Amino acid sequence: MRSEGGYRYLNWVTGIFVTCLIVSNIIVVKIVGLGPMTLSGAIVIFPISYIFGDILTEVYGYARSRQVIWIGFACNLLAVLAIQTAAMLPAADFWDGQAAYDRILGYAPRFLVASLIAYLLGEFVNSFILAKLKIMTRGKWLWSRTISSTLFGQIVDTAVFSLVAFVGTLTLFEMVSISFWEWLIKCSYEIIATPVTYAVVNYLKRTEHEDYYDYDTDFNPLKVSTQ
Repeated sequence: MRSEGGYRYLNWVTGIFVTCLIVSNIIVVKIVGLGPMTLSGAIVIFPISYIFGDILTEVYGYARSRQVIWIGFACNLLAVLAIQTAAMLPAADFWDGQAAYDRILGYAPRFLVASLIAYLLGEFVNSFILAKLKIMTRGKWLWSRTISSTLFGQIVDTAVFSLVAFVGTLTLFEMVSISFWEWLIKCSYEIIATPVTYAVVNYLKRTEHEDYYDYDTDFNPLKVSTQ
């Protein structure tokens, strides 16, 4: 596998992926009502991270995607620690925004744990399935591979988050309802964005001279190196 310096756009794809993750965890506190659907504000951008996760795995391979997933986890954890540390610092006498800051940016430990666990499990399931399907289909039918991997990855992500975050506070029906609508919207993103995914993947494969197949890849999710 080539080094990072051998790729022209890998840093850009990584940066967009990590940005989507961090921003989604900030705007998640916004509760959106769309007809019968109750969604979090993260629905605006979080599904895009799955699209770029697909792009990473499809072009650069599972090992590279795995490394980026862990980078995203570390960056998100750093952002949370910085936000929480700033919240604990004493506010200036003339500043009256502390309560608003705490309400919007203050993370309940349970939601934080739910978000981090769901992210890791969902992204690794998505990347693993996509890499395996690429081998099984010999690189054909990209649309079916990205949609299939997202369907399963988002099931894991949404179910784990809802279970850890809401068990004991919401009824089973409420948890299933929220999870279903979140999952449906996230997967709809992937389907609608399929033409864009095709265009980006084809462009990157052509310009990067890379179309990685994970024939001999170690799929251990705990590894960070790309070797």
